[in-house]
Amino acid sequence: MIDKEWLSLLTLILAVIAIIYMVTVGLIYLILFLIASSRIKKERFLNQEEYVEELTSNKDTFPVSVLIPAYNEEVGIYTTVRSMLGLNYPQYEIIVIDDGSKDNTSGKVIEEFKMTEIDVALRKYFNTKDVIKAYQSTVHPNIFLLRKENGGKADALNAGINFSRYPYFAAVDGDCILDHDALLKVMKPIIDSNGLVTVTGGTVRIANGSTITRSQVEKIALPKGPIVLMQIIEYFRAFLIGRLGLSRLNILLIISGAFGVFEKKRVVKVGGYNTKTVGEDMELIVRMHRSIKEEKSNQRVEYIQDPVCWTEAPDNAAVLRSQRKRWQRGLAETIWLHKKMLFNPKYKGIGLFSMPYYLIVELLSAVFELVGYVVIMSGLLFSFVSLDIVIVMFIVTVFYGSLLSSLAVLLEEWTYHKYPDTKSLIVLFFWALTESFWYRPLMVWWRFSGLIQSLTKKADWGNMKRKGISTD
Repeated sequence: MIDKEWLSLLTLILAVIAIIYMVTVGLIYLILFLIASSRIKKERFLNQEEYVEELTSNKDTFPVSVLIPAYNEEVGIYTTVRSMLGLNYPQYEIIVIDDGSKDNTSGKVIEEFKMTEIDVALRKYFNTKDVIKAYQSTVHPNIFLLRKENGGKADALNAGINFSRYPYFAAVDGDCILDHDALLKVMKPIIDSNGLVTVTGGTVRIANGSTITRSQVEKIALPKGPIVLMQIIEYFRAFLIGRLGLSRLNILLIISGAFGVFEKKRVVKVGGYNTKTVGEDMELIVRMHRSIKEEKSNQRVEYIQDPVCWTEAPDNAAVLRSQRKRWQRGLAETIWLHKKMLFNPKYKGIGLFSMPYYLIVELLSAVFELVGYVVIMSGLLFSFVSLDIVIVMFIVTVFYGSLLSSLAVLLEEWTYHKYPDTKSLIVLFFWALTESFWYRPLMVWWRFSGLIQSLTKKADWGNMKRKGISTD
């Protein structure tokens, strides 16, 4: 009897903590949305074509090196490179870095773009695994291929930076396709600010279900599987509400590894990509912020909503689980590496809000939400807490998950109208409402497992077998 009373008291305390936490985080999301709303409204009425047209002939449009790290990407690498050839941009080079693939990634690129071997003349900004051979296309002289020993994505990007010629580089994943004007739009803040903006990142969308022919998106449509549908909603929420709000405050710590543009000089100055973490994309941005603040520089990191990078999402639970565990490990490693910045006024908004936000909201939310689910289940099964508390927990959990995601779906449609038919919007809205009942608990458990992995140093990389997102 005493034990039950003790358990009831403990469960009640945990329930109150979880409720306060989820309400607070929900309010933070709403505040970020309000901060982002003026930009969202402006984007809605902006003529995107006129917005970038003048840049195609602007003499200040900096040339860009497009770096594509690839490991076992033989299915999609040709599509990705071909989509880069269609970019509307005055001057750029494409560098594919084959990071010791065990499949025919290099062979595909060499064959499709008629490449011939060239002498390797690498600068040594960073030490990397050995580059074995370099090739250049005889048909498109701005396409290059580096074949190197396997060292991971960060090592491949560092090798690409060593080889690149231009002052800015775009990092693009080997399974991605960029919209025609994506590079132009993502470079615009850099050009307009005359270099004050040092990094920009674009929106990433999921290509599963859409019709993509010869690397061009012909018809945007939804996939049938609920696992991928929920990731589409999740991306809406992350990019449209979270990242835009943080970007407006210049405290954004993540530029998606799938598509971002960087000032090479700044990246070289901070030492390039860290090869010892699985969250190399976030870790680099945090290190750049740290460098900017320590120099008392006015440089900025910006997220741009419209530039779209299409990628292939995991379509089964096993691969998605591995991906989310890996992301959680990367987040935990980055925060640990830069713990000095946490709550440190020297780093202003980054130290006082952004780093604590990623620690408490993005990393530890898995713990608080897991507590919430345990409280709900124990309350229902063993009557440890009153029915009133269980109902409050349930309402807060639904608001925290489903309703915020539903808002993201409506905002996406209101702003960009990417999905042409009403049925798609209804389908997305319906699935968003179900998030709290199956998808979010799965995410919470996988992210919690990833957090445990980061503490025990046990890695689980998983393996995603690509199907390709474009047809010929």
